Amino acid sequence: MKILMVLTSHERLGNTGRRTGFWLEELAAPYFIFRDAGIDITLASPNGGRPPLDPRSNEPAFQTSETRRFEQDEGALHALATTKKLLEVDQADYDGVFFPGGRGPLWDLTNDRGALSIIEAMLAADKPVALLSHAAGMLSNAKAPNGEPVARDRSVTGFTNSEEAIAQLVEIVPYLLEDELRIQGANFLAAADFDVHVVKDGLLITGQNPSSSRATARTLLDILVAGDET
Repeated sequence: MKILMVLTSHERLGNTGRRTGFWLEELAAPYFIFRDAGIDITLASPNGGRPPLDPRSNEPAFQTSETRRFEQDEGALHALATTKKLLEVDQADYDGVFFPGGRGPLWDLTNDRGALSIIEAMLAADKPVALLSHAAGMLSNAKAPNGEPVARDRSVTGFTNSEEAIAQLVEIVPYLLEDELRIQGANFLAAADFDVHVVKDGLLITGQNPSSSRATARTLLDILVAGDET
């Protein structure tokens, strides 16, 4: 089985002069869940090459056993340094797709037609799509085959307004994904701030925050394994 993991290429945190990008735990934990299960993983990003890491995600307070393992794993580091360009990726080659978060996707993947088309094509082909934390904001622009928003009438989660307020970035991010998904007609479900929370609606899987990284990846893996056994 093959999984595509799509990372952001955006590194500027609005006009703050600070950096953003992908959140390390949201890549590292799913990466090893998939790899340890024998899944073939491809990393991709809009620009290809090494995607920007949100430096805060590698501070001691946010490090985990998986992030430390990732930084010591030559294979993982090579895969990260050599991500494919999204335009070179054929979604038909993959059994599922996973979008790690971090705030970078709010700027680029949300508006990247290549990334959005992967979501749309995967779901249309009855393949699972998982979006973690801020990556769930992509659903605000993804469309179903009938032209309606993918999120409409679906149960989803993602990084919440209150979690963004705790991070003191409400006025910095380009949009609040909870608000946008509700506007699209989604049934937005949230747990307590920074608790583990995953929502599965058919083949669409969303995780609320970095703490949900493992559970979101396992939910996607369970779907793939169940499908392989049928």
